[in-house]
Amino acid sequence: MVERILALRHHLRQHDALGEYGPAAILRTLGAERTDQLPIPNRTSIANILKRHALVEPPRRFRRPPPPPGWHLPDLAAAKTELDSFDVVEGLIIQHVGEVQILNAISLHGGLCGSFLDATITAHFTQNALLAHWRAHGLPAYAQFDNDLRFHGAHHHPDRLGSVALFCLSLGVCPVFAPPREHGLQNQIESFNCLWQAKVWKRFHHAHRAQLRRRSDRFVAAHHIKSQDRRETAPPRLQWPPEPLQTRADPKAVFIRRTDDKGSVRLLANAFAVDSNWKHRLVRCEVYLRSQTILCFGLRRTQPEHQPLLVTYHATTNITQFADYIRKITDANATYAK
Repeated sequence: MVERILALRHHLRQHDALGEYGPAAILRTLGAERTDQLPIPNRTSIANILKRHALVEPPRRFRRPPPPPGWHLPDLAAAKTELDSFDVVEGLIIQHVGEVQILNAISLHGGLCGSFLDATITAHFTQNALLAHWRAHGLPAYAQFDNDLRFHGAHHHPDRLGSVALFCLSLGVCPVFAPPREHGLQNQIESFNCLWQAKVWKRFHHAHRAQLRRRSDRFVAAHHIKSQDRRETAPPRLQWPPEPLQTRADPKAVFIRRTDDKGSVRLLANAFAVDSNWKHRLVRCEVYLRSQTILCFGLRRTQPEHQPLLVTYHATTNITQFADYIRKITDANATYAK
């Protein structure tokens, strides 16, 4: 029977009309030509016989190349601008001291990192940490966050940007918010979080927060030396202090969102219809404050260079309040740039 199965496979490979010569095709052919009462082996037995004779071809796997880093922002993907990602590590307990939280930062192209710790990371602490980080290393074009309340602000107040987003806008940095409950665009900062925990938090026993801070600063300084080559080829960062608000382009905030089953997105506690043919897909929503405009672009990982404009909203009742932020940004710009 083994010789018959091997011969039948060779015959099917050469002459079968469907071009099928696997275990299922062999079993089907054996059943059709059966003329005696000898038992026919099952599909698993036939597969094992082919495997023993090295006649099982490995499945062909087609892997699409991954999109370039920062593919959701065209100028970032083209390595013309830089982006800093920020995230908070929670649940770290120092014995006899209490909880400590870490605000980590990492740049997309240059690998420039930073770690800032306190008992509790608040929006005010985040602003001070960003201010110190950017004064020391220069400003990126984008600052990316998840949708934590400390970064995004309250989710139930319509047309309200959080204080961290306002802080970024006052310095000429565009805040970018990753899609909720998705990790693809946050992979780099999540990877750095794991690295920091492995090389700093889990490596030593920490008696107090000051000791942890010293070890974290030592790790960050060593990481800066290691990533020096990356920063030399990365896009240049903007120098401190930031340029005056009057000389900048229209301030904007970017929200990466996924549409629902109706092709709509939730943005700043409002619902915006995007495209009924663009369901359950990513979109980039650019909110321009001075012109009171929202632009929604379609995003596809398989075609990262193709980002069609799907819909534009002009000065609707949903976004007219954004004009109030221009005054706030102007006031904050004079304070933070000192």
